[in-house]
Amino acid sequence: MPVSSLSSLRRPLAALASLTLLAGCLACATAARAAEPVIVLDSGEASLTLIDQATHKVLRTEPTGKEPHHLLATPDQHALIVANSVSNSLMFLDPHTGKVQRLSEGVEDPYQLGFSPDHKWFLTAGLRLDRVDIYHYDGQQLTLARRLPLGRTPSHLNFTSDGRLAFVTLQDSGELAAIDLATQSVLWKLPVGSTPAGLWMTPGDRYLLVGMTGEDDVKVVDWRARQVVKSIPTGRGAHNFRDLDDGQRVAVSNRVASTISLIDYRTLQKTGDIAGLLPGPDDMALSADHRYLWVTFRFARHVGVIDLPARKLVDTIAVGRSPHGIFFADGAPVHAPNPD
Repeated sequence: MPVSSLSSLRRPLAALASLTLLAGCLACATAARAAEPVIVLDSGEASLTLIDQATHKVLRTEPTGKEPHHLLATPDQHALIVANSVSNSLMFLDPHTGKVQRLSEGVEDPYQLGFSPDHKWFLTAGLRLDRVDIYHYDGQQLTLARRLPLGRTPSHLNFTSDGRLAFVTLQDSGELAAIDLATQSVLWKLPVGSTPAGLWMTPGDRYLLVGMTGEDDVKVVDWRARQVVKSIPTGRGAHNFRDLDDGQRVAVSNRVASTISLIDYRTLQKTGDIAGLLPGPDDMALSADHRYLWVTFRFARHVGVIDLPARKLVDTIAVGRSPHGIFFADGAPVHAPNPD
């Protein structure tokens, strides 16, 4: 074959090889996105479970410290922090793979955790030590500013959108406390009822919603006036919240009733329930397309997948004892400043 013919043949073959390589790269990228796991903390097992989001199959389990309850992405989304409350440590994971990046020890009793919306502060609620620890955050390092004794069993955290105030529920004191972050001091405490737990700020910082685990309702708190202005009946053991990323609704898990209620932000009324769940629904995560709500069942050693438009549990996945925190990196954003 003449050299000119060989050259003309090589050009289309090279182009075909380039297209094949490009297609392979795109396929790899798509596979990588699809492989991002759901990360579930098994607080009773000192481990975490990684689940394939598409197939709902368990990929593997990994060890953590003792009693990992809650988890939270760093503001830059480069790490996922797991709070090992009994081991007194924070684990930093790759949020896309679940692999451990580093371990920070000496953080005492980090049950719940949260970054202020301005990213200047990092807080941990010490459930068994009856205090909140306040850290300065410079984007990389945490520096302890103050250990603040607060009352009996501080539980969940939330913030004003300007990052000036932090709120914490005191489960065994039956109170809501407000902390001034600039001075690291308690501004006030407000009695709200039996066993307050999850906290959620409504749009515009208008009201705080408080999940009343010792009751069957959500309390609506006008935090500026420092008073409870309404109770929203939901279900027994109202516990934790997840914004549904539609500007209208938030979901609350009713741990004892084994239901999830939907609350309208504008009317502050319940619009419906998702029933037929396993015992102990707790923390929740929302898929990017808003269709699926994933939920941990604390009392059933399972995670569930709920079809939100149908309001129906469509699958369950067996995990370890007492599953609590849940996260996936490519989920819908959380608009209210509240951790999972």
